[in-house]
Amino acid sequence: MTDTPALYVPRLAVIGCGLIGGSFALALRAAGLVGEVVGHSASPRTLEKALALGAIDRAAESSAAAVAGAHLVLVSVPVSATESVLRAVRDGLEPEAMLMDVGSTKRDVVDAARRVLRDRLRNFVPAHPIAGKEMAGISHADARLFQGRPAILTPIAQTDPGLLRGAEAIWSALGAQVRQMSPENHDATFAAVSHLPHLLAFAYFNAMLGQPAGQDYLPMGGSGFRDFTRIAASDPQVWRDILSTNREEVLKQCLRFRHALDAFEHVIRGGNLEALEGLIRVASEGRSHWQPLGGKTAGR
Repeated sequence: MTDTPALYVPRLAVIGCGLIGGSFALALRAAGLVGEVVGHSASPRTLEKALALGAIDRAAESSAAAVAGAHLVLVSVPVSATESVLRAVRDGLEPEAMLMDVGSTKRDVVDAARRVLRDRLRNFVPAHPIAGKEMAGISHADARLFQGRPAILTPIAQTDPGLLRGAEAIWSALGAQVRQMSPENHDATFAAVSHLPHLLAFAYFNAMLGQPAGQDYLPMGGSGFRDFTRIAASDPQVWRDILSTNREEVLKQCLRFRHALDAFEHVIRGGNLEALEGLIRVASEGRSHWQPLGGKTAGR
């Protein structure tokens, strides 16, 4: 008889059985690190699919019911719904249970936790796995989703150190590369490397579609067009919440981008080819030397 792994979670509660919540449950199951998985989602159809896929073993009628007896509670709901979920599960948490969210913004989530968790704030480990797909939903859940991907933890002063170490170990066991950041640094960083790029892709595609001949242009798009616009197909509700909850940092990045775009427009309008080449060279060389977290120098 083999020993039970130190990271073993006898009961996992997943609040929000979509892409991330479902993938987390499947990944723990594939690693042999979970016993029973109890799930709750607002959509009965999502729960049916989660049961059919084996992501959860049992469906709960409410968030509060799902967390009863759970050793780990994963909150995987839109960031705008996080506060109401935290309020609903607070009183049902086991004293030593880990409560972890996976929201894409962290300052608003931490502020919500401070408002509603009170004496249970020690149980809370804010997290953000940098993994996903353009297609959301439990149907696209994948046990390998987190392998080789960053998982950012943004603990606060009240976070229990033992629970924080447990969260690091769990994400590492799922193949993620764990890093810690402050909630403020997290939101500033991801406004720059994720939220603004999505906003630009949305705006660009809208501008294309808004042109009289836009529909005629689209079939002519090649690999560059495909790569640049891929994230424009992302889930509208998810990105509505991300861009609105992190609006201050997103707007700062918008201003920086406008300055950079103005610089390009200025040299093009003035016909300054040397300056134009210089601006392009800065970007080209910077992109050529970019190294993603834990990876090799990225290709073009």
